[in-house]
Amino acid sequence: MNVSMLRTKIHRATVTGADLNYEGSVSVCPDLIKASGLLINERVDIYNCNNGARFSTYVIKGNKGEICLNGAAARHVQKGDLVIICSYCGLSFEEAQKHKPTVVFVNDKNRIKEKRAESRKNNK
Repeated sequence: MNVSMLRTKIHRATVTGADLNYEGSVSVCPDLIKASGLLINERVDIYNCNNGARFSTYVIKGNKGEICLNGAAARHVQKGDLVIICSYCGLSFEEAQKHKPTVVFVNDKNRIKEKRAESRKNNK
């Protein structure tokens, strides 16, 4: 049996732009890509804390401090919204019990405040 688990999360990033005319994706600050372990072209789910929208897209490299939703995804955000960016992975049940996702917390300028492994306290 495989279990879908959170792999990495950027928590409460501030949207810096929304470009409806771009072909699609989310432009993510290179520092956040590296810290979170996200991959270019990796599928991510975006959760908008301001309006409750939840949607999927893929990662492209943005500019420093940038979180910009492009293409159709731009309809789900406004500049200044707070979003959670998550990627998931498939693990065996045994692997999932030991798995610790990476979580990156950012400030209002999308600079890293803290990086840590997510708690597994409910998996004991």
